Amino acid sequence: MLGHKQATATVAVKDIEAAGRFYEGTLGLQVTATEGDEVRTYRTGGSTLLVYESQYAGTNKATAVTWTVGDELEKIVGALKAKGVTFEHYDMPDTTRNGEVHVSGDMKVAWFKDPDGNILSLVNG
Repeated sequence: MLGHKQATATVAVKDIEAAGRFYEGTLGLQVTATEGDEVRTYRTGGSTLLVYESQYAGTNKATAVTWTVGDELEKIVGALKAKGVTFEHYDMPDTTRNGEVHVSGDMKVAWFKDPDGNILSLVNG
């Protein structure tokens, strides 16, 4: 039923202006639509990211959005660090860490948070 339909990642934030500075200025996303002063839609690759104000912002303790970046993982991590992004570190079985990047077999992943504490990740995929 939904296998052929487009999905949208949705992230709650407390302050849409602060979120905009992060998603636009730090991550380099472009706004494609707005709804009033509380909702911004971004195009990211072939996907859509909807960011909206909510009192529940930052309460998700799991990864909210993942970008598959291929061989550019380390380069993007370095560019985000240069913009002040702090990366998260997790202890996971059978996983080592190379700087900010967690490595498990062929998979490489780096996690960071937006200003509201939403967990975002980059994966080599």
